[in-house]
Amino acid sequence: MPFLSIYIHIVWTTKNFTPLLPDKISREKLKHHILTNAKSKSIFINQLAIQKDHCHCLLSLSHDQNISKIVQLLKGESSRWLNSEQLLAHKFEWQKEYYAVSVSLSHKERVMEYIKNQDEHHRKKTFSEEYENFTRKYGFKKLDD
Repeated sequence: MPFLSIYIHIVWTTKNFTPLLPDKISREKLKHHILTNAKSKSIFINQLAIQKDHCHCLLSLSHDQNISKIVQLLKGESSRWLNSEQLLAHKFEWQKEYYAVSVSLSHKERVMEYIKNQDEHHRKKTFSEEYENFTRKYGFKKLDD
């Protein structure tokens, strides 16, 4: 059996960055659903935070998983669930793009705290500012570039 220690910080957004998840109750229900669904698919999520217009997730990869498939499972199933449960007054969609970066074991706890404290973080910095910093820090090209 392979022994792996691979942590990935993934960020994905709502369609067109629209704040489709405005209330904390629906976000908490979605968070619970994503965590339950992930566990049933042997996806180990270390930390998850859902905001009005985006989601942060720190997860551990196992030897037979890849990032693309995990993101597809998490995003696709959660949007299907949200729409079938009719928790929102509108159709829900995630944006197709996402960001994923590796996290060293020495930074794991710091990233978990960062994700856990998203509400506080966004009182100081908007998601738009965070998005710009993230793309610049990791050298990502945005779709409109």
